[in-house]
Amino acid sequence: MKVLRFALILGTFLAVSSASAQRIRLTDGKIDALKDVTKMNVEFDYNSMGVGKFATEQEYIEKKKSEYDKKEPGRGNTWERSWVADRHNRFEPQFVELFVKHSDIEVGEYPKEKYTLVFKTTYTEPGYNIYVARKNAEIDGEAWIVETANPNNIIAKISVQNCPGRTFGGNDYDTGERIQESYAMAGKGLGKFFGKELK
Repeated sequence: MKVLRFALILGTFLAVSSASAQRIRLTDGKIDALKDVTKMNVEFDYNSMGVGKFATEQEYIEKKKSEYDKKEPGRGNTWERSWVADRHNRFEPQFVELFVKHSDIEVGEYPKEKYTLVFKTTYTEPGYNIYVARKNAEIDGEAWIVETANPNNIIAKISVQNCPGRTFGGNDYDTGERIQESYAMAGKGLGKFFGKELK
């Protein structure tokens, strides 16, 4: 009886999880040109990103800096440096690693390659974990495939929505760790999309 009850609970959990699972779809252009591509340049763009309930990242940064500076003068600037540094140190490597693992295309700093994958983060939910309550991180974005020598020549646009950031065990008290998992999910999902569509 206990096994049956557990199976029902697990089934319900999976159904709820899949309802809010990430969605990846081609919104413009075609990716047929990438059929024989084994390597691409990659770039990341955070210029038009909302964060949490804030329409712009700058609004979010100003609020967080003010909160941290009230607790300890100067702490806001330290937090902001960490917030920005996490992109290069944590988010982007995770995205690249999982994309490569789940596609047949190697991506990295390859400015001489014909095509560039530009991942534009459009929304970040940092989430929280305060022991008694938690909210997963999540990102939305767009993947643009452009011609490296002529970035205005957009080959395709792919929508990447609802990429959750959570860790097993729930010990993700660090914002950067939660968001890092969101980029891992985005890279994994996009890699699988490319792998499937380019077969």
